[in-house]
Amino acid sequence: MSIASTNLRAARALPWGALGVAALALACAPFFTLGLQSLGAAWSTPEYSHGPLIPLISLYLFARELRHAPPASAHQSRWQGIVVIMAALGVATFGNLAQIPDIVTYALIGWLMGVVLLIMGWQAGQRHWKPVLHLVFMLPLPQILYWKLTIVLQLISSELGVMLVRAFDIPVFLSGNVIDLGVYKLQVAEACSGLRYLFPILSFSYLFGILYRGPFWHKAVLFVMAAPLTIALNSLRIGVVAILVNSYGIGQAEGFLHVFEGWVIFGAAIAILSLTAVGLQRLTPDPRPLSEALDLDYRRFAPEMRRLASIAPSRALMVALGLAALATTALIALPRPETITPQRSDFSTFPRAIDGWRGETRALEPETAKVLGASDYLNAIYASPDRATAVNLFVAWYGDQTGGAGIHSPEVCLPVGGWEVSNFAPRTLTLPDRAPFEVNRAVITKGLNRQLVYYWFDERGVAMTSDWRAKLSVIVDGITRGRTDGALIRYVTPIGADEDISVADARLAKFIARSLPQMREYVPD
Repeated sequence: MSIASTNLRAARALPWGALGVAALALACAPFFTLGLQSLGAAWSTPEYSHGPLIPLISLYLFARELRHAPPASAHQSRWQGIVVIMAALGVATFGNLAQIPDIVTYALIGWLMGVVLLIMGWQAGQRHWKPVLHLVFMLPLPQILYWKLTIVLQLISSELGVMLVRAFDIPVFLSGNVIDLGVYKLQVAEACSGLRYLFPILSFSYLFGILYRGPFWHKAVLFVMAAPLTIALNSLRIGVVAILVNSYGIGQAEGFLHVFEGWVIFGAAIAILSLTAVGLQRLTPDPRPLSEALDLDYRRFAPEMRRLASIAPSRALMVALGLAALATTALIALPRPETITPQRSDFSTFPRAIDGWRGETRALEPETAKVLGASDYLNAIYASPDRATAVNLFVAWYGDQTGGAGIHSPEVCLPVGGWEVSNFAPRTLTLPDRAPFEVNRAVITKGLNRQLVYYWFDERGVAMTSDWRAKLSVIVDGITRGRTDGALIRYVTPIGADEDISVADARLAKFIARSLPQMREYVPD
């Protein structure tokens, strides 16, 4: 046998298809670097620490499904995969320009689906959407959704936990998410809101739904019950901690027991899902034991994984690789919008005397300031000239609202402190030397205390009442103007016991008219 013949056979033996896919991944890597970096940071937090397991489970599901898939045919239509890949790169480009990692990570999942369609063809590839969709559970929620969901779960968990404590005849008072046991107070913090368990249990429920052998509505029940199950078990956990603290002291809420209870809750959720699967089987004419109701056959896992290394090269793969190389070249050459950091004064120099009103600044608690995440903030109490009334002026300014940083709406945060929000509605303010603009107006109540609140989002000189609109404006202005700064401005005044609310309205409007012009050098237009 000649040397040339030997070399030719060796070249044919190389996994050219797998090498082509690897080259495609390398060519597209610059599109997803921002998202992958954000993903790594999210996985280091307790809420998303399960993230690294999700791709492994998805890979298992994909290999498992290959058992029933015929070998890919050279005649399969693959152009749909090219379209999906290029669309995903377009979305990732937008995410990179806007510097929003969440957009990039969701584009990555779309890109992976495109690769599956490209390798396997449309007919075979479209059947494998379930393992790809499972990857959603490794992604962090957008911050605006995260905070809204966190607060809701905190309040629900606190309410149910307190109900359990009262069932044991233990006196307890709930104010927002603070459980007051008299001697001790427990704060239902973000880490205990239920999110730590919600996402992995949702993932596990989705996995149950895929592996479960039964009617579709059974699968739907297993998946839908994950959220209420997580909340119920987390409430049980909070209640048990409160009971232990009441009996044995605050140390029972910290350290190993705190973590151990978390694992117990996760294990209990899996056990309940398993029992539910067994119960659903009893509703079928031929019920199966759990070992058979779940398709856990992994005996052919290794052979199917080896199939991934024998991907046949195709013209569509070469076209996708060429287009990806061109797109990456364009991305690198694309001029990035210059990030503009506006010149502004530090809030430490904000006037403490404004037309007779005298102010006193107050620092936030370190934990509160950490959650707020503002670049600079002002928290000041201004007394009126007659000293009879006061107004709290709070401003949180963010130099950059991308990458997970951003404003937290008082509409979400106030209930956590035990305040009940009523009469929430927009109100138009007409001030001298400024066009009329809308603010959010609300009356908040805690016990016998009532306060009037005005707040809005100042997004580069534009007043907005919607946190969603404010977030969208950051994306648009980040691309078109290179500006992603913004601020939350909030004014609060107490409502006297015998005071008409219109008097409080007039007081806030008067102080806003005097103080807002001072704000321009601290919150740039």
